[in-house]
Amino acid sequence: MRAEYVLRTYNLTKTFGRHRAVDNVSMNVRKGDIYGFIGKNGAGKTTFMKMVAGLANPTQGAIELFGKKEAQTGRKNIGLFQTSELERQRKRIACLIEEPGYYPNMTALDNLEIVRRNLGIAEKDITRKMLDFVKLSDAGQKKVKHFSMGMKQRLGIAVSLIRNPDLLILDEPINGLDPSGIKEIRDLMTELNKERQITILISSHILGELSKIATRYGIIRDGALVEEFNAEALEDRCRRCQKVVVDDTAAAVRILEERLGITGYDVPDAHMVRIFERYDEAEEINKALVMGGIALRESALAGQDLEGYFMELLGGDATE
Repeated sequence: MRAEYVLRTYNLTKTFGRHRAVDNVSMNVRKGDIYGFIGKNGAGKTTFMKMVAGLANPTQGAIELFGKKEAQTGRKNIGLFQTSELERQRKRIACLIEEPGYYPNMTALDNLEIVRRNLGIAEKDITRKMLDFVKLSDAGQKKVKHFSMGMKQRLGIAVSLIRNPDLLILDEPINGLDPSGIKEIRDLMTELNKERQITILISSHILGELSKIATRYGIIRDGALVEEFNAEALEDRCRRCQKVVVDDTAAAVRILEERLGITGYDVPDAHMVRIFERYDEAEEINKALVMGGIALRESALAGQDLEGYFMELLGGDATE
């Protein structure tokens, strides 16, 4: 079945003078994804999101939203939609980028009511529904300036949801939150995705938390998209194992099964076996293979913890 894409970019680039903040990024976000956009602070995540949301013009490249690609204008900024198409497609997007804007001396309900009126939404009860959904209905007459950071983030998400978007773009929504606040936002993202079928593009450098909800990942480093992969691929790459390179994989797996009772393995290519059981007994496994007549060309432990893997992709300390 052909994948349905909510967002695709083609060599999207943004320069500021000689600095390339975003460098030829071609991203693919499928319908139903929780797409984790991972990079260090300053890697280009926010600038990229602003271009997708229409808050910044690309220097070059193109954006496709919901299967509609913008016309190439031939101007310096060649990636711009025709105005009517731009407005039509971006009305299906909501975003929370950088610090959300509030009226600090007003309540959450009053803030939402102003947004509802500005958007021309006739359904008056939508504001209370949104507060219920983000669990702020008990905030009562408490002014937003007295909200915790987690409450402010949930209010920002409520503001984003009031137009019932198909794609929600969130820039570092869990940054600076305490563990309980992080869990609240994480649970909210899962509920939005599963129950409301909203596709989510969420940036973060808090890798452990993002890995609990993301279904697909994009890694950005120094403005360039290093790689895209799904959650299953991430789990496979980080899975600890003993990797052996041999001359005869069929004979090797017979030895593993019959002599060592090992059934947790796979054969990714014609000469490699990855052993997921008892990999801490590598010496015994190697000895059994050699005594069974197998030419053992290489044996090494593979896989690493999630943080280590992401740090390797990001090129150092992931939290810089």
